[in-house]
Amino acid sequence: MRMPQEKKYQRRWWTLAVLSLSLVIIGLDNTILNVAIPTLQQDLSATASQLQWMVASYVLVFAGLLLTMGAVGDRFGRAKALVIGLVIFGGGSAVAAFTDSATQLIAARAVMGIGGALIMPATLSIITDVFPREERGRAIGIWAAVAGLGIGVGPVVGGALLENFWWGSVFLINVPIVIGALVLGYFLVPASRDPSSTPLDIWGAATSMVAVSALVYGIIEGPDYGWTATRVMIAFGLSLVFGLLFLFIERRTEHPMLNLDYFKNRRFSGGATAISIAFFSLFGVIFLLTQYLQFVQGYSALEAGLRTAPIAIGMVIGAATSPRLVERFGTTRVVTFGLLVLGGVLTIFTTFGVDTGYWVIGTAIIALSYGMGNIMAPSTDAVMGAVPVSKAGVASATNDVTRQVAGAIGVAVVGSAFNSAYATNMATAVAQLPPDLAAGASNSIGAARQIAANLPGNAGSALFGAAQQAFVDAMGSAILVAVGVALLGAVLVTLFMPAEHEAEIIEHGSGSPIKANPLPASGEA
Repeated sequence: MRMPQEKKYQRRWWTLAVLSLSLVIIGLDNTILNVAIPTLQQDLSATASQLQWMVASYVLVFAGLLLTMGAVGDRFGRAKALVIGLVIFGGGSAVAAFTDSATQLIAARAVMGIGGALIMPATLSIITDVFPREERGRAIGIWAAVAGLGIGVGPVVGGALLENFWWGSVFLINVPIVIGALVLGYFLVPASRDPSSTPLDIWGAATSMVAVSALVYGIIEGPDYGWTATRVMIAFGLSLVFGLLFLFIERRTEHPMLNLDYFKNRRFSGGATAISIAFFSLFGVIFLLTQYLQFVQGYSALEAGLRTAPIAIGMVIGAATSPRLVERFGTTRVVTFGLLVLGGVLTIFTTFGVDTGYWVIGTAIIALSYGMGNIMAPSTDAVMGAVPVSKAGVASATNDVTRQVAGAIGVAVVGSAFNSAYATNMATAVAQLPPDLAAGASNSIGAARQIAANLPGNAGSALFGAAQQAFVDAMGSAILVAVGVALLGAVLVTLFMPAEHEAEIIEHGSGSPIKANPLPASGEA
């Protein structure tokens, strides 16, 4: 990517457009795959475990590499990291589209995770570099809005592709987007890196990868194997040991990958906490909502995708308008407002029944994502504004790691609460079934529907009707967990997150002290 230095700031809004295009494929890919899961199960004869790892392999690699790739971008060039990430992601997508086994697809998804880990922190760190402090909040608001757009559009695009083409098209769609981002980026994305050229913290990178990957692995496997299963406990043990080792290394190395003193800045830690809480709640609920629309409401993949698309509307509106709200009311109040909206709307989700009209569901989805937009953009700006621009890649990666890990925990915790309640609710309905069928019907509503289709007379409709009611009752109970977490987050942000960027000295390893950005957030006094 080439651009004369003098045009670096002149073309910043065009640069933002290219970076946003690069970001779209991350959000698009995550949600488009969820719609394709039933088709993949049928066409690739995939087991439940393989289906899970089609999603998990990407998340595991992506989350594990984020901090390292953010540091790599800072050290060797963020534009270069973006290009390499796009090439890897596009290549992995092309391979995934033409795989002929579940195992091959899982491997291709892992490769895509490498590309995603390079792309995500590069986009945000470049934005931080090319936009001055007074414009950065608005730029990050647009960045967050585009991320939400990808999440919302994914199910619609996926459903439309599956209606007209083979399942590989949901991966192949990434390729032209990647090509477009590469071509435009060559002219519009400037070179950007840490000018100090400090050596890469190899041991910090290695220990962080093991710690985060082991944590995510344990979270993914916990609901299936049990939280006390040997493999789960080993994963959590490894995460703890390598996490402590990472902290030890970062405290003592001359040039740490992640300066732990950043967390002393309450804007940095407060923003990261708000994002974590928001994504814990969102991912856990979306995990259940997609199943609710297809299994309980009876929509096809395309129909369900269209009905979840309004999440993009609320996210775009919330993220795009939040900078002006921040100018008037300050970051703390806006983020607290977003968390209160999130918790309040999730309470409405607990009232959904088998026959709830879509106007209620759609309105709730828009309101939910509007709250998310008012959390994401100001919190991300708080995190990025609390560290020196030279370390924007690591700060961006920290922001991304928190949302990925929190989202995975949200799916695991809310999902576990749901599974337990669903199995309990189905106890009476499956009492007369053979043990193997009873176990299957109590395990998931999808299995209950398949079993019901093979039962004679009214027994099948009675079983599936009971499963639908058991699902909505369990969903209501599980979402209360997300409600509690969101409201707790509102309290924590109100109490501990300052409305302004703090002017404080941060010790950079054992080298010279450096100042965090001392300027107030745009419009704040």
